[in-house]
Amino acid sequence: MITLVFVHGYSVTNLNTYGELPLRLQAEAADKGFEINVRQIFLGRYISFNDEVSLADISRAFDTAIKEQLLGVTKFICITHSTGAPVVRDWWNRYYNNGASPISHLIMLAPANFGSALAKLGKGKLSRLKSWFDGVEPGQKVLNWLMLGSKEAWELNKKWVNSDGEQIGPNGIFPFVITGQSIDRKLYDNLNSYTGELGSDGVVRVASCNLNAVYIKLLQEAISDKENKPNKIASTFKIESYKSSPQVPLRVITGKSHSGDEMGIMKSVKKEKDDIGSEETVRAIFDCIKVSNKTEYDQLITKFETETDQVQKTELIETETELLIIKRNFIHDRFSQVIIRVTDSEGYPINDFDLLFTAGKNSDPNHLPAGFAIDRQQNSNNPETITYFFNYDVINGAPKNELREALKGIQQLGLKINPRPLEGFVRFVPCEIKANKELLQMALKPNSTTLIDIVLQRVVSKEVFRMEQPNGDEIELDFKKTNWKKSGNVE
Repeated sequence: MITLVFVHGYSVTNLNTYGELPLRLQAEAADKGFEINVRQIFLGRYISFNDEVSLADISRAFDTAIKEQLLGVTKFICITHSTGAPVVRDWWNRYYNNGASPISHLIMLAPANFGSALAKLGKGKLSRLKSWFDGVEPGQKVLNWLMLGSKEAWELNKKWVNSDGEQIGPNGIFPFVITGQSIDRKLYDNLNSYTGELGSDGVVRVASCNLNAVYIKLLQEAISDKENKPNKIASTFKIESYKSSPQVPLRVITGKSHSGDEMGIMKSVKKEKDDIGSEETVRAIFDCIKVSNKTEYDQLITKFETETDQVQKTELIETETELLIIKRNFIHDRFSQVIIRVTDSEGYPINDFDLLFTAGKNSDPNHLPAGFAIDRQQNSNNPETITYFFNYDVINGAPKNELREALKGIQQLGLKINPRPLEGFVRFVPCEIKANKELLQMALKPNSTTLIDIVLQRVVSKEVFRMEQPNGDEIELDFKKTNWKKSGNVE
């Protein structure tokens, strides 16, 4: 007997958000070789529209609910939607990161694992969006977690990427990601372009859903002299670390958006077994449920990769003639998300800086292809973190199609940072990693997010603290106008 627990998304106030998906899974279970009794289906509900409730509060409450309300249930399958995924992942990380958990399978539908670009819009605007909310004011603390580049999301995802993957298996947990990349034009908000952003489902980017991610640390070194005293700050970065996350099955579903009765990946599922529009989603969910060991899990990774590749090729060209005033063509390329955090060698955030991406042998930003950059967001609460959204196919090149000629792409990628202040008692030195093929291949993956930690040397002038030895009247008593350059050396 299978126990299913559903966990909804953000700012939901009614259990009808699950639509008929629970009933559809129950109806088809026997045909798939499973038994799901209606008594074994639990529809989770949680409060996300209160400003005082944080995502961590919800995950702790989830743990209490499991212990008090799932009596006698030792293992269950959890199906989440949107923000429900970060809630359950935060819970798992807090309570079961080093051991077996009550959840055997975590099946995430359109999960906001790395946040949502829409969260930046703020409470007032978000409460009016049909694509995400039901007309209630979203809670600010949960919204803060969902903003791209939030500290909480960064820490959770960095820990995931740097893990060894031993948590995946029958003695741990099997995670899966299922999402759409289609826009329900009926829910499109003309004043908020993110609701129609290509590479997303109208709310969450495929790259933000995907748990297959990368972590890179770029370190600016302090160069020492023969006496091992730092006397120079490097102008180029050293790649201190590079790590790919454990692999997770990712499945993009044909024609599905984030929400809505007609296209929503969860709510559009109909209970009738002959409903063709729900077939692909339901089949993918059962593909996940069937996994019982690591070999089957790895096989599903490959299967989902093949199916996702086919879906993205089929959906490459979209022509809309009914909902828009004029006929519009859209090219659904694959996209990459890069989240960069800038700190100094003491761990302090650096909030004032300019970042430039470069390409070609001369590391020139002008050599990047037209249309490569789609979006840039600096986190409001953590301004040391900036999220970039890139068109992967434009950067790497793409074959000719009916709407455009073949794209050549680039062969090398680099990055420059100009931090501030450049002068003063505490200052920083500009640094770069020159355009190269290695960084391009490491940092940009299709449908994926890369976390890049940039660590700059914090330069503190020797004049901040000096010892003066009295020598008659020659000592200068007043040091109020001390020049930070006086010592003449790099500290």
